[in-house]
Amino acid sequence: MSNGRRPATGNRYRTGYLRSPAWFRRRDQWFTEQTARTEELRCVVCWQVAVRRDLELHHLDYRRVACDRGRWRAGEEHEDLCAMHPGCHELVHGIIEADPVLRRHRSRPIATVHAIRVARARRAAHAEAQS
Repeated sequence: MSNGRRPATGNRYRTGYLRSPAWFRRRDQWFTEQTARTEELRCVVCWQVAVRRDLELHHLDYRRVACDRGRWRAGEEHEDLCAMHPGCHELVHGIIEADPVLRRHRSRPIATVHAIRVARARRAAHAEAQS
């Protein structure tokens, strides 16, 4: 199995699930739960406080997402998802894509956690170089 991002064409998850009412409900529920837990939303990469409309959710695990007879079921646990700014999200996916070990030989949660660490280090180095 690959942790790499698959093209949207022919990808039921991207063209079906991420556009389904089940996902929209789960996403809304996740943001509500997270706000109740922490009182503010933050990107897990850059740690900046953000508002909901400025964040995307990244799946650490897809095992609880299912389609039965054309109906999507959003069974993700809260910990299966994490919030990221779109740019940080793309950076994490790019790190996973570029590293064959992360892309192919690690579980998705492990690959994501490692990619987040690398993304944080890159952002810190970039910020230091700018100052």
